Amino acid sequence: MRTEDYYYSPIITDLKKNLEEIKRISGGSTDLMINEFVCGGIDCALLCCEGMLSTQTITELIFEPLMHVEKKLNSHELFKHIRTKLLLSIDQPVAENYGTLFRTLNSGFAVLIAEGMNIALAFGVQGFAMRGISEPSGEANIMGAHEGFVEVIRTNISLIRRRLKSPFLVTKLFVKGDKSQTDMCICYMQDRVPEKLLNQIKESLDEMELESVLSTGYVRPFVEKRSFELFSSTGTTERPDVLCSKLIEGRVALLIDGVPFAIVIPRLFCESFQTLDDYAFKPYYSTFIRWIKYAAFIIAVLLPSLYIAVATYHPELLNSTLLMILVESEAKAPLSLMTEALGVLLMYEIIREAGIRLPKPVGGAVSIVSGLIIGDAAVQSGLISTPLLTISALAVISGYVVPELNPTVTMLRLGFLVAGGLLGLFGISLLACAVLVNICATEDYGFPYTAPLSPFKKGGMRDTAVRTGFRRMQSGGFTVEEYHE
Repeated sequence: MRTEDYYYSPIITDLKKNLEEIKRISGGSTDLMINEFVCGGIDCALLCCEGMLSTQTITELIFEPLMHVEKKLNSHELFKHIRTKLLLSIDQPVAENYGTLFRTLNSGFAVLIAEGMNIALAFGVQGFAMRGISEPSGEANIMGAHEGFVEVIRTNISLIRRRLKSPFLVTKLFVKGDKSQTDMCICYMQDRVPEKLLNQIKESLDEMELESVLSTGYVRPFVEKRSFELFSSTGTTERPDVLCSKLIEGRVALLIDGVPFAIVIPRLFCESFQTLDDYAFKPYYSTFIRWIKYAAFIIAVLLPSLYIAVATYHPELLNSTLLMILVESEAKAPLSLMTEALGVLLMYEIIREAGIRLPKPVGGAVSIVSGLIIGDAAVQSGLISTPLLTISALAVISGYVVPELNPTVTMLRLGFLVAGGLLGLFGISLLACAVLVNICATEDYGFPYTAPLSPFKKGGMRDTAVRTGFRRMQSGGFTVEEYHE
């Protein structure tokens, strides 16, 4: 059955035919619970989805009050009494068609229908099982909060609201996905976000006509620029405090029900090197850590390719001692340097993927055993040289210093390796120019991905090249002492 066949169909006033239509649309699903009863002298039915609501809540807040309703003349008077005289739940949407009825029903609401009424009353009594709030797995920190987003969208909204109590924080729920009917929420500070940006994001979301929305990957292509981009111009975070900082800066966030990540629009390249702990330590230490991340990014992308290019095409750049060590280590290797490097990097990616997909008790052991045994055996047999294995391992480990960029770093590492192996330093330089052009051309809704580096903004360097203190940042770049000078 197609969604459009029933979604906009009005609710039938005859209770018996109404229940038959509901059963027909649901296909006789066993988790659909229908309880027929008489309320105020009117034949009614209460619908709910098994496992989606709290039995105690629905008994105390719905069943008991409805059983004590005095006799009414007709169903219109009954519904008016329930809506105006009884506070059965805080959230009480009204369904006027079967599409809204089933969406609220499958969201954990109890739905009341009555003889002679072409609408249905829904009561929020959700009580489905959910994962508790825990520490984020991918954005660990030392000094910050240890709360992360969960899969329930309304819980995530409350985590944001707890930190931003401003009335200017706006959250708007909407539904996407013809089959999944997934709740999504757009969050922004109405005094910070440009109206043009907000309208453009909404227009991009209107173009999304998917049957289901099950992860952030379903949504991000629609809110990013359509041309080829090496780096994503939208970001994700599973930390409420990080998201709140982005909202204060004038960004827009998208929450998806069932996904413990929020999408941040737009995203800047420099933000991948910033963490919440940067603002908890002294500025000089935070600046030091930030530059380590910049260096690790360059090492992860360029180190294997530079090694291959120099050792193959430009050995004159090495001193005699280092050159002799490399010649001796590569003397027994049967393969070319580029082939060895590609084999090592691909072998590592296979081990990493196996460790991720296997169950946790087994995955860690497989990764460690595979790395030790295969790596040691490859070196001892002479298939791979020790310097190459060391260089590759250092590059791979450096890629995890900036975890959000790791997928792109992995592909760039292989691309630069091939360019360096075929054309030497010239090939690396040529590919580097192409990558820089692509990064500088990346933008979303008029916001350059490389800002504040390109276009250059001197004020933005206070939290990009270095991490200045909050006194300087709050005073527009001047301390009190400097002002007096």
